[in-house]
Amino acid sequence: MKEKTDDKPVRWGILATGNIAKQFARGLQVIPDARLVAVGSRTRKGAEEFAKEFDVPNAHASYEALAGDPDVDAVYVATPHPFHKENTILCLNAGKAVLCEKPFAINAREAREMIACARQNNVFLMEAMWTRYLPLYAKVRELLSNGVIGDVRMVKADFCFRADLKPEGRLFNLALGGGGLLDIGVYTISFANMICGPKPERMASLAHIGTTGVDEQAGLLLSYPGDKLAVLTCAVRTTTPHEAAIFGTEGMIRIHHPFWHGSEMTLSVNGKPDVQMSHPFVGNGYNCEAVEVMRCIRSGRKESTLMPLDESLAIMETMDAFRLEWGLRYPTE
Repeated sequence: MKEKTDDKPVRWGILATGNIAKQFARGLQVIPDARLVAVGSRTRKGAEEFAKEFDVPNAHASYEALAGDPDVDAVYVATPHPFHKENTILCLNAGKAVLCEKPFAINAREAREMIACARQNNVFLMEAMWTRYLPLYAKVRELLSNGVIGDVRMVKADFCFRADLKPEGRLFNLALGGGGLLDIGVYTISFANMICGPKPERMASLAHIGTTGVDEQAGLLLSYPGDKLAVLTCAVRTTTPHEAAIFGTEGMIRIHHPFWHGSEMTLSVNGKPDVQMSHPFVGNGYNCEAVEVMRCIRSGRKESTLMPLDESLAIMETMDAFRLEWGLRYPTE
């Protein structure tokens, strides 16, 4: 079953060929008016293997060649965290719309450069915080907008898993932006911002820094305007349920495992029976963010109202503030 959108095809290129790039390529396959026309890799072999697997007509042996491909309308940047700024700016300067994998950048300074480049070139840019674009979260925003659970008072979210300690692997490599905060903590912060407001007023946290120098687990506490609180956890060496909840003055919404890939939730309104809600999505979910990019491109928008650039910057500023508390710096800073 394919997801229905508008009829004019949008021609996509994917920059990089790793697992997340393959997930996005699979997501595009369920969108009838999306065309994956090009892939860029650092090597000819990598590009050709990816192109063969996903039937991509143009395989480029450099990112520069992909950015310069006249047949590409939009590029999905799928490289590791430290390369997002460089790769995004390359494509923006070539006039390509860009969907940049989360986290948006390594820090707020880089995010500001990316946003400034997009605005100077008058080109579309969006963070690929794919959770935001899922049908369940559209329903969550609708329920909150209609005041179904009253005034929001608190949110909770956990995204923690136990990975094998491999110092050479991306998750535990400080030079690649490893650790829980940038990789999965960003989901919880983005969730809290979506519910409580674009930027917290106060923050506090505690983190355990592991032997490789990355944050292995952390507890985050954020205060937003209107006396709203967010209690969040992230970890790469501890497993938790991967659930989220929104607590209001008249009830609560519980988003079931895995909240970051959610399709099921329970609405509890004071004095009424619980209501189970199911909002499944077509494909693997990555298609939802691609559809949002395509919608914006067709309507002439340079950023998305679902994930505004200033909010992506605010999330980076929040994570910078937490790392400052922990004394955690990346080698590129």
